[in-house]
Amino acid sequence: MPRRTSVSLKVVDRGAGTPVLALHGWTPDHRLMLGCLEPVFAGRAGYRRLYPDLPGMGASPAPAEIASSDDVLDTVQDLVDDLLADEPFLLVGESYGGYLARALARSRPEQVLGLALICPIGTAVENAARRVPEAQVLRPDPALLAATDARVAAEFADIAVVQTPETLRRFREEIMTGLDAADAPALARIRQRWTLTEDPEGGAPFTRPTLILTGRQDHATGYLDQFALLPHYPRATFAVLDVAGHNLQIEQPGLFDALVGEWLDRVAAER
Repeated sequence: MPRRTSVSLKVVDRGAGTPVLALHGWTPDHRLMLGCLEPVFAGRAGYRRLYPDLPGMGASPAPAEIASSDDVLDTVQDLVDDLLADEPFLLVGESYGGYLARALARSRPEQVLGLALICPIGTAVENAARRVPEAQVLRPDPALLAATDARVAAEFADIAVVQTPETLRRFREEIMTGLDAADAPALARIRQRWTLTEDPEGGAPFTRPTLILTGRQDHATGYLDQFALLPHYPRATFAVLDVAGHNLQIEQPGLFDALVGEWLDRVAAER
């Protein structure tokens, strides 16, 4: 297919076999997805993991032509065309990446073998319209925050429900690194046209194995607006994890690994 944009996304390519395309959320980069998914695939051969940086994030450029979420989605469509053509693949999306993943599944229902969503944006795209719980910290560690660089501590404290040395380490390595690399002017431009033109759930239901993971204490995207997605995904496992916020993958890693693994098993059984 002809390219939709002139932008080529930076991609980290791991392993061989059935492709798995993993889309990170708004502002971080591919390291968020690599950090949570590579442990899952460590004991599973036969998967090629593709971790792109979305435009304006990580090492992927966002020239002036990338001015909306529609444009960002077009770069992902180009990536699929360039790397996979019509090869079937699995699709994982986190937060904003989950919003894009749902749109990609709508446009390629026969090609996407299964869809996994991690703390995705739900039916309400804009923050002000979302139904979310009040921010709370269930496992605080004031001493840990006091011993941490002020900027990192502030970013971590703003989102963390579980404040431990391990969640802080993963936040630094998998999330903060992306925040530091983001192209703020480009993201501000895209943010002005954030809602996709086509509703991801505006077409036929997606009938392949699906996983929707949400955090009970997620005050960024919540869990109620994601529950409303279920009619469109009749093969979805929907989970609300307690003691988990918007970074549930690092706050509940055992449950995350188990549920993603079970989703992979369901997808494999369908083939």
